[in-house]
Amino acid sequence: MGELVERVDERDRVLGVVDRGEAIKNRWLHRVATIVCRDTDGRILLHRRQEDVSRFPGQYNWLIGGAAEVGESYEEAAARELTEELGVRASVRFAFKFLCRGAISPYWLGVHEAVVTEEISPDPSEIAWHGWGTESELPDALQRWTFVPDGADALKRYLSKPLP
Repeated sequence: MGELVERVDERDRVLGVVDRGEAIKNRWLHRVATIVCRDTDGRILLHRRQEDVSRFPGQYNWLIGGAAEVGESYEEAAARELTEELGVRASVRFAFKFLCRGAISPYWLGVHEAVVTEEISPDPSEIAWHGWGTESELPDALQRWTFVPDGADALKRYLSKPLP
């Protein structure tokens, strides 16, 4: 068995524990937690995935994240993913979640925000390039670069949200 996740329903209620690969293959809903990383100037982290990763090789994204583990909240998963993928710790704040139809499989996507004050050390097995951009630069980046489809969907939702 590979990575275990909680299978959930259309209301994000837990139905049971399944292998993530099985969830994807059968298009069962599960949970994914992501983080919008900002620096102290408010810029957003952008990155390009490695060419040899199994999902979306060479594509750009503005979210860091992954599947929530069994028993893990969205916030806990987001904080763990931040450390695993960027080598930093930061407080994460829930922004919103939505039922993402997904390019590979449907899932609940929890989007969080974090201000990163430490120097990041991206996981080289996942991230080939990274840089910081302003929020106003993101729509242009979506037009110029090939983004992970689910990330592009989340970005459009994020940019349309009113500021708190």
